[in-house]
Amino acid sequence: QVQLVESGGGLVQAGGSLRLSCAASAASERTFSSSTTGWFRQAPGKEREFVAAVIWSGTRTYYADSVKGRFTISRDHAKNTVYLQMISLKPEDTAVYYCAAGASGSGYRPDSYNYWGQGTQVTVSS
Repeated sequence: QVQLVESGGGLVQAGGSLRLSCAASAASERTFSSSTTGWFRQAPGKEREFVAAVIWSGTRTYYADSVKGRFTISRDHAKNTVYLQMISLKPEDTAVYYCAAGASGSGYRPDSYNYWGQGTQVTVSS
């Protein structure tokens, strides 16, 4: 069982920045560090959508077209944490952001993941 805790969400003005963190428990380290971790988001009334993913080694990343050039995903194995750095935020980025782990490969699909966090709210005001 992998336990994930997201943090870093909040209210920011358009054009601002936030960094989300996804921390896995120490007991989850082996699974977390050996699989793809991704970020998804879900806005009210919309389906959950892929945002970004990073493979286990951190050497390959994947992004949704809507966030390319603005968001950066990375992982720190020493801290058992995956980050999502978000810059140039737009009102349409407003959503609950979820961290997911346990996938293999690129991890574009939500059903690729076995473990999910509770989510953190990101609100971008215009």
